[in-house]
Amino acid sequence: MKIYVETSAISYLTAAPSRDLIVAARQEITREWWDWAIDHDALFASRLVRQEAAAGDPEAAKARLEKLNVVTHLEITPLATRVARQLLENRVVPETVPEDALHIGIAAAHEMDTLVTWNFKHLVNPSIFHRIDDTLIACGCQALVICTPDVLWERIDEKD
Repeated sequence: MKIYVETSAISYLTAAPSRDLIVAARQEITREWWDWAIDHDALFASRLVRQEAAAGDPEAAKARLEKLNVVTHLEITPLATRVARQLLENRVVPETVPEDALHIGIAAAHEMDTLVTWNFKHLVNPSIFHRIDDTLIACGCQALVICTPDVLWERIDEKD
């Protein structure tokens, strides 16, 4: 399985333990999933993920970038840019977050099976899944599963 790892997953993976119980649970889920996935799946990220991971606190950025050293890096292709532009023009993803549209575009252009993220507002949002798929198909791409690490893990368990 080819998995595009979006920046929020890397952030949850490397962040200091949170006192917020929900965030702490997501961090633990992400760590356990990562440890399993690194040996069982093909993990990918993009130059965009690397740029976002490099931002902010230098020590936190260093930890995020170290994790990204073990994944295959994908380029931003013309198809990825076209898909992102369509997602924005179709108002599937708000114009205020073009990077979220580009994450989808990169994953789709490189024929990823799944995009894993903790971004519920613009990516893991069931109300837009069909609109994302419609846009991807209109651009000549395959539909893409967008989910959190725990949901991905459940889907993998169901197949086994």
